[in-house]
Amino acid sequence: MSIALRVPSYIRAISPYVPGKPITELARQMGIAVEKIVKLASNENPRGMSPKARKAVEAALAGAERYPDQFDLIAALAERHGVAAEQVVLGNGSNDVLDMAARVFLAPGRSAVFSQHAFAVYPLATMSAGAECIVAPARHYGHDPAAMFAAIRPDTHLVWIANPNNPTGNFLPQAELRAFIEKIPPHVAVVLDEAYTEYLAPVDRADTVAWIGDIPNLIVTRTFSKIYGLAGLRVGYGVARAEVADLLNRVRQPFNVNNLALAGALAALDDHVFVADSFDLNRRGMEQIVAGLKRLGLDHIPSHGNFVTIAVADGAAVNHKLLQQGVIVRPIGGYGLPNHLRVTIGLEAENLRFLEALDKALRA
Repeated sequence: MSIALRVPSYIRAISPYVPGKPITELARQMGIAVEKIVKLASNENPRGMSPKARKAVEAALAGAERYPDQFDLIAALAERHGVAAEQVVLGNGSNDVLDMAARVFLAPGRSAVFSQHAFAVYPLATMSAGAECIVAPARHYGHDPAAMFAAIRPDTHLVWIANPNNPTGNFLPQAELRAFIEKIPPHVAVVLDEAYTEYLAPVDRADTVAWIGDIPNLIVTRTFSKIYGLAGLRVGYGVARAEVADLLNRVRQPFNVNNLALAGALAALDDHVFVADSFDLNRRGMEQIVAGLKRLGLDHIPSHGNFVTIAVADGAAVNHKLLQQGVIVRPIGGYGLPNHLRVTIGLEAENLRFLEALDKALRA
């Protein structure tokens, strides 16, 4: 008997995460030159990393032979959020922190609740811990707090919340979000995934980390992969009560964030001009894409992130026609949305290229 058959059934039942198609892969498949391909599939910052972060990464190469020291970045994040350093946990991307939370709070015989159309890592992390996934029906493609609360069972030990949500872009107003979290039983951990929070309009923002002082079962996670432009370096973090952070650190892999990522994130954290310019570029790009969709007669889900989800007749077919033109977006049939595509907001020229390719794909 193969050793693969001796692996727990809940591991064998996992469907691996499928990332956005790499530019080099499409180049190989379609015979298209790399420089002629536009990738708007993975919600990366089209501006790349900030000059300050790049300079810091280049300088950190000199110490690459040494194991990393997380002290400086943790101290900076603690100061930024007004918490103790013992409350901050670093991850190899925020996905790493999500996985830590699953390993700490979930196990066979337990369950976790998340919304329909929510981030694909939630079921992956839940199932890898041997727990059961409870999927609450969505409301207008986004989180429905009433449905999620009703889905909580006695064996539920974790609730996943993405705000804004990926891949739909929906946003749950902060007052409604807090009222929902406060209703969740105190023995149930709540992971508030805010990977796209920096893209929120100022009027929609709130100091959710401060909520931890009143809500001891809350864990807030954030990432440097999106507006900070460090997706390839893999660095994110979580903030929680010190006793919760201690548990997360017990299952965290030693040295899980490398020297280059630590240096880049520390520099990026204080590059306020880069973040502001990236926010503005995203706002203008969103307007450009939405106006183009309107001209094409296509509906979309209003988004609060750096991407927009578009309704098309056949997501897989339209996606293939876009790939043939060297334009990579994200089909999201795996999220229960086979008639939608998610497109990242890019540079002005990239957005225009996408809209032109989409027009051609729809008429082909």
